[in-house]
Amino acid sequence: MKLKGYITSKSFLGERVPQHIQNIIIRDYCDKNKYDFLLSATEYSIPESTLMIKQIISELDLIDGIVAYSIFQLPENLEVRFDLIHKIIGLRKQIHFACENMKITNDNEFAKIENIWQIKQIMNFENLKGDK
Repeated sequence: MKLKGYITSKSFLGERVPQHIQNIIIRDYCDKNKYDFLLSATEYSIPESTLMIKQIISELDLIDGIVAYSIFQLPENLEVRFDLIHKIIGLRKQIHFACENMKITNDNEFAKIENIWQIKQIMNFENLKGDK
């Protein structure tokens, strides 16, 4: 299975991980699962940018899926997040998340990951409120 890496140079939900560390984690995930790792595309540091992940999705006919560093790199905007994931599922492709050792291949898997995503977002919001 060939997976294209997806990393970011910006923070995501309060986390910031250097690009080279993201690639090390992704490469290790692919090695352990015997996937072919294709070099990562790096999302632009423009706030709310999804240009690179959309580019990867447009090229999915050439590969089996995407491997991202973390589920928390998905767009914060719910509608955009749903649209991207449903495009991947609709193409019968996969998106993997190396840190969490999870993947999305169908709506049930997406629902589980979306629950985790929502909990993390609520926790971050509550932490921000506590700082005031």
